[in-house]
Amino acid sequence: MAKKKQPRIPRRRTTKLKRNPKSTRASLRRSPYTRHAAKSIPSRRRKPTKIVDPRLALALKQYELAIKHFNQQNYRRARQILEKLLIAPSRQLAERARVHLKICEQRLSRPAPMHLKTGDDHYYYAVSLINLQRYDEARSHLEKARKLLPKADYVYYALASLNALTGDTEAALAHLRVAIRLRPQNRYQARNDADFKLLASDPRFCELVYPERVVRA
Repeated sequence: MAKKKQPRIPRRRTTKLKRNPKSTRASLRRSPYTRHAAKSIPSRRRKPTKIVDPRLALALKQYELAIKHFNQQNYRRARQILEKLLIAPSRQLAERARVHLKICEQRLSRPAPMHLKTGDDHYYYAVSLINLQRYDEARSHLEKARKLLPKADYVYYALASLNALTGDTEAALAHLRVAIRLRPQNRYQARNDADFKLLASDPRFCELVYPERVVRA
């Protein structure tokens, strides 16, 4: 007998899936075993590294230091730093230094006493004298400013700073107490003020500027 032919089973066609290079790169990065392969794949979104001029970085630090002295009304020290920044590698930085240097020179210049009329005139003149270490003259003008501006906290703060520099601890604490009462923010300024360095170990000064540290029974 002739054998019957078995029916032919058609082959199943398989379609090839296209690989997405982005998904492949993402899967490689997620897999801990193929980190070396992920590094070999170039990334188009990589930002170029910025090259910072070390001279400019140093000039910026010096400028920040000068502004710190400027805000503390230490115009003499600020002027010394700003004069060196006039030849800074950045034109914009040099221009800023020139502006602040001009202000420092104005504050340090000695105006004629006959032109001092208001309390602020005596105050600014006294600050310039403190920077020149002419403490006796500065005290006289601060007292005049205190009489003309009895509620000006900055005048009492300047008196406290002057007395601290000259070693009069009692007067410094008394004036600083009034300055803080008139403006509580003076407490935080006194914490970092170099003029009160000699009072840093005095418990009364610490109690005045750090009231949160006082343990009350």
